[in-house]
Amino acid sequence: MERVLKSARASGSLNLSNRSLKEVPPDVYKMLDTVGTDEKWWEVVELQKLILAHNNITVLSEDLGKITSLTLLNVSHNQLTSLPAAISELSLLKVIDISHNKIAELPSEIGAVVSLTRLHCASNLMASLPPSLGNLKNLVELKVPNNSLTELPEELCQCSRLTVLDLEGNKLTQIPDNILGNFSNLTELNASKNFLKGIPSDVGQLKKLIRLDVHQNRITDVPPSLAGCTGLIELFLGDNNLTSIPVEMKSLGALSTLDLHANQLKELPKELCELQLSVLDVSNNNLSGLPAELGNMSSLRKLVLVGNPLRSLRSTLVSGPTPALLKFLRSRLQDEESEAKMSAPVSGNIFVTDVPDQVVYAARQAAATKVLSLSGKSLASVPQAAWESDSLTSLDLSRNQIKDLPSELSNCTSLEVLLVPDNKIEEWPAQTLASLPRLRQLVLARNPLRNIPSGAFGSVEKLKILDLSGISGQLPPAPAFSLMPLLEELRLSRLRLREIPSDIPEMLGLRILDLSENSLTTVPETLSQLTKLEELDLANNNITTLSPKLGLLEPTMRSLKLEGNPLRSIRRPILDRGTKAVLQYLRDVKLA
Repeated sequence: MERVLKSARASGSLNLSNRSLKEVPPDVYKMLDTVGTDEKWWEVVELQKLILAHNNITVLSEDLGKITSLTLLNVSHNQLTSLPAAISELSLLKVIDISHNKIAELPSEIGAVVSLTRLHCASNLMASLPPSLGNLKNLVELKVPNNSLTELPEELCQCSRLTVLDLEGNKLTQIPDNILGNFSNLTELNASKNFLKGIPSDVGQLKKLIRLDVHQNRITDVPPSLAGCTGLIELFLGDNNLTSIPVEMKSLGALSTLDLHANQLKELPKELCELQLSVLDVSNNNLSGLPAELGNMSSLRKLVLVGNPLRSLRSTLVSGPTPALLKFLRSRLQDEESEAKMSAPVSGNIFVTDVPDQVVYAARQAAATKVLSLSGKSLASVPQAAWESDSLTSLDLSRNQIKDLPSELSNCTSLEVLLVPDNKIEEWPAQTLASLPRLRQLVLARNPLRNIPSGAFGSVEKLKILDLSGISGQLPPAPAFSLMPLLEELRLSRLRLREIPSDIPEMLGLRILDLSENSLTTVPETLSQLTKLEELDLANNNITTLSPKLGLLEPTMRSLKLEGNPLRSIRRPILDRGTKAVLQYLRDVKLA
């Protein structure tokens, strides 16, 4: 023990976890008083971190207050029933972890620890929180899951810097309206497994909210104001008593995961089909059909429908792969559109069925909007209308039969957006792309592109968005992507990649990186250099472990998708809790 204490006096950190301790060694409280004769007193530092986790400690002495330099106290996984009042003396303390003990209440003196930023109290016996928590103006994380809380103190609203509030597994019947509205910095709210009957109407004020989990409650309706949470990426409303979903939720443009399982929904509003979801779970509801518009949700990778009385869909579609179901819904939507066109009056008919006429009509609209959309017109080549105007800023040629991009497109000197996914382009259009100086977005996804030549990206160095998902050929060798220093969004899904291109970690401006549905087995720790990354999609690969360094991305990362990987280094309960939980776990592993 003396050797450990000596090391702590040199480093300022003492770790006595997993030592089967029944009490804190008395010398811990008076470390500076026990400096050995062989130690240089001027090299001794005050104790800043004290870790006593995973022991059998039943009590902390009031002498704890003597360690006034303490900034971190971890006594999780012990047998504590209380905290000493002397905790108030630790004015520099920033992190307290008392999770997995038998503490019935926090002392009111906790409110004097004004430097506190993180308070973790999971799995204790607390029925209430002291009002003095409102004094903790610097608190950013409050985690009290799996206790017996029946209400929250109104004073909690004064903790306006909170970014994470975890209330899972308590006995709350409501979250007071006057609390949430003050948490303008909140990014994660977990109030699942309580007895909530509703969601506070002021939830819409949480503009920075990324993850909202209120599953397994007694909620009967969702307030339309939820649409104000424009940054929301993950929303869990499953296992409640919902009978409808407000159409206003179509405004949640960033939403990726929507869980509505085990409710009482009879229909899914077609307006929600405007969302770009990756996961939609509506299992175990009362749905008898689905809106055909759902087929246009091309981003959807997982749609769960089991347990619904779906009479308009074959059981093989319901239980089969999501792409097949979406294709069926799209065909049904096209049938409906065809019927509408056939029944429309000839005079002034906006449903022009002849392709050349459709192109002319679209070109006329583009004269005013500077946006030409020729998507899904069965075009075998790019029509002349595409390059007749040098003021065109956006050209959409998706879902056609186009085999190449003609050199005449070089006339479109104002073009910023070029969308050509789902065509038959085989050769990299180097000459055409080099003549588009203002191009910022290029989508060539799902084309039979052969190998992209080395240095090809040098001709599009000003790109901010590039999507090459599902192309047939191979990517050029590094350096390739680093030739586009302004790139913010890169999508490389379904390319059979076995490793991440080596120069991607050098792209420090990246905000969105999609590497899903490849054959990746590892993720380089150098990805932690991408400190602006907001979305990272690694779903459906062969990744078994993640580097703890990826936890450094936690401040900016809003969405980390890992489903479909044989991950063994992270427990399933952590994965199920979503992005923030995974990144915090990795960060904690790194710190440990």
